[in-house]
Amino acid sequence: MPVHRDLVAAAKKGDKQAFGQLYAEIYTDLYKFAYYILKDEEDAKDAVSDAVMDAYAGISGLRSEDAFKSWMFQILSVKCKRKLKEYAVRGHYTPLDEITDLQIEGREETVELKSAFDTLSDEERMIISMNVFGGYDSSEISSILKINRNTVRSKQSRALSKLKTLLGGGK
Repeated sequence: MPVHRDLVAAAKKGDKQAFGQLYAEIYTDLYKFAYYILKDEEDAKDAVSDAVMDAYAGISGLRSEDAFKSWMFQILSVKCKRKLKEYAVRGHYTPLDEITDLQIEGREETVELKSAFDTLSDEERMIISMNVFGGYDSSEISSILKINRNTVRSKQSRALSKLKTLLGGGK
């Protein structure tokens, strides 16, 4: 998404319509990110909603108009991490047959991709999702997740290799 500095500036001054327009442009990426991290459609929607409410409440503090998208993903990343901690405490699990998918291709391909994606660790899913859905490179992911850039690259490489093997491309 090209940064709309004028929209961000207007949103920082309290323009609800400008904020709504910015949000509308990145909603799909935010949702996909949350969905693939949390593995639950409703929790993903809730995480995005919570992140948007926090962002709207705090947008006046955004330092750079160019940072809107990464700032939104940073907020969402925190929401998803909290939810993952809740899952660990509750022993959360969503069986594959209960998932109502995003329909990336067809149902079969979507379930296969979702199943492969679920084999990744929480951190690997976060990194891959930020790269694929957010369009972030390893430096940006490193900054958002507060981990070393080389660690991001190696985890991303390993995760992509796992996915390739599981989806039949690494035989």
